[in-house]
Amino acid sequence: MRWVVLLRGVNVNGVTIKSAPLSAALGRAGFTGVRSVLASGNVTLVAPSQDRETVKGQVEEALRDAFGYDAWVVVLTPDRLAEIAAGYPFVRHDDVDHPYCVFASDQGQLAELVASHTANEQESVALAGDVAYWRCPQGSSTDTPFAKLAAARRWKPVVTTRNLRTVDKLVAVSSDGRS
Repeated sequence: MRWVVLLRGVNVNGVTIKSAPLSAALGRAGFTGVRSVLASGNVTLVAPSQDRETVKGQVEEALRDAFGYDAWVVVLTPDRLAEIAAGYPFVRHDDVDHPYCVFASDQGQLAELVASHTANEQESVALAGDVAYWRCPQGSSTDTPFAKLAAARRWKPVVTTRNLRTVDKLVAVSSDGRS
């Protein structure tokens, strides 16, 4: 079964993983059709398992074994990722703001993160089940109140953010039928 895997904390804070070694490590772990998309933090692959939690555990173990860091990932089906992209509730692209999807390894913590955010005129945040949508001014994705909150020690280990353009690209790549 085809899956989309979002790696947290790759190519930041001293954890550098290049696409070729990543693909090789996941191949050794039994995955096929491994493809890094835009950066090595975004992967599509085919797994023998149809169970999301099993795939998640196998990918995290492969990353720990190959690269020696405490890895965690978000695993989605291509269909779910397409639903997330289509469900973006704010203006998708314009010359002023950037659209993001916020994913978490723990949905309860994602809900707490969004609930902890104080609404402001600078950005928009909305929770929709297993994803949060975020829209912020260009060039401020590390400076807004929500960005600072999500980067706090409590949330940083469980949250990963993707620009909506990256999500759209992952949807296109994961649905192209290649294995």
